Amino acid sequence: MPQRYSLAAIALHWLIAALLAFQISVGWALEDLGARGFSLFQLHKSVGISVLALTLLRVAIRYWKPRPARLEGGWQGMLASAVHFGLYIFMIGAPLTGWALVSTARVKVPTLIFGAIPLPHLPLPIASHGAAESAHGLLAWVGIALFLLHVAGALRHHLLMRDGLIWRMMPARNPVLLFALPALIVVGLVIGKAILPAPAKTQAPATAIMNEAEETLAPGTTENTAVNAADPADNAAVAVKDEPIGPPPAWAVQPGGRIGFSLGNGGEAISGSFGKWSAKIVMDPAHPQSADIKVMIDLASASVGDAYKDGMITGDEFFAVATHPTATFTAKGAEKAGTNAYRAAGTLNLKGLSKPQTIRFTLSGVGKTRKVSGSATVARGAFGVGNGDSSAGLDAKVAVTFVFSAKTE
Repeated sequence: MPQRYSLAAIALHWLIAALLAFQISVGWALEDLGARGFSLFQLHKSVGISVLALTLLRVAIRYWKPRPARLEGGWQGMLASAVHFGLYIFMIGAPLTGWALVSTARVKVPTLIFGAIPLPHLPLPIASHGAAESAHGLLAWVGIALFLLHVAGALRHHLLMRDGLIWRMMPARNPVLLFALPALIVVGLVIGKAILPAPAKTQAPATAIMNEAEETLAPGTTENTAVNAADPADNAAVAVKDEPIGPPPAWAVQPGGRIGFSLGNGGEAISGSFGKWSAKIVMDPAHPQSADIKVMIDLASASVGDAYKDGMITGDEFFAVATHPTATFTAKGAEKAGTNAYRAAGTLNLKGLSKPQTIRFTLSGVGKTRKVSGSATVARGAFGVGNGDSSAGLDAKVAVTFVFSAKTE
């Protein structure tokens, strides 16, 4: 019986084969998933770097414990050697070109290997992104071809030549292992297919929530029902705007408030909030036309609770915080829209662009302390937020909600 490879080489051979099958199964689907495949893309990168590390270890073991002698010469032996050499090029080159592709992308997405080990970007020029992308795709096709040639050669030796060559890559001459170890490749393909996100639904739950938020003035009311439910005094206040007596009070926002956002992502919802923001509010609730509102949001503080996505949000494709660190909403005047409900039409400045924006809010409480809660619907495309391929699955409208307490002297 031919001499076997070392147990370490055998273990690495089948482990790498299973991981490569998983990578191929997942890799072809990523391009069509857009933003829905974000988490899967991170896993794809982690497995790719793992394949690179395991392959380098495999090379080291090959020199430490040389492989068994070839059983076949001539052009068939030369072809087998060429396929093996090509597979090593693929197993090293595919992860490296993938790493280069991520490092030269316009949107700098941080990479944590399996969510734990940070992977720095390679110091490559952005101009090389196209070449890295082409090389990565080409190597995938070459790798599949070499993979099939390798399998065909193994079957030829085992079924036609019956020289026992395949047993060199088995820890023992056991028929169970002959089927179990190659089955790992099938398992890799199946798992890769199984974890792909389900097809996007026509109407995502988050989309319905945002559409509802667009029409909502206060929880459980619409504009018409709010006005109809208001008492005659409120309706009179809407119809006839009395002049305020004296200057309107200034309100100081108290700690503990929140500005959140949510948007659909192919059948799922992405929700987050801004950790840093401030507001200057002057308004007499009895005379809303006196309102002077300015809200400033630190875009770098945006978070969806995921380090990968948080890094992506601040990049050029989304908020571009390096050049536009702050979003500002301003409004001069508001109008009554029901019992304790108001609407303010103003301007949102985001990513260097200024567009009309309306917010709706309610006030609760009396005296010098009020609770403010409200919502707005922002068309992200008008501001160039989400302008790349990774945003293809995101809904066009973002639901923004806010709640905080404010005091006046």
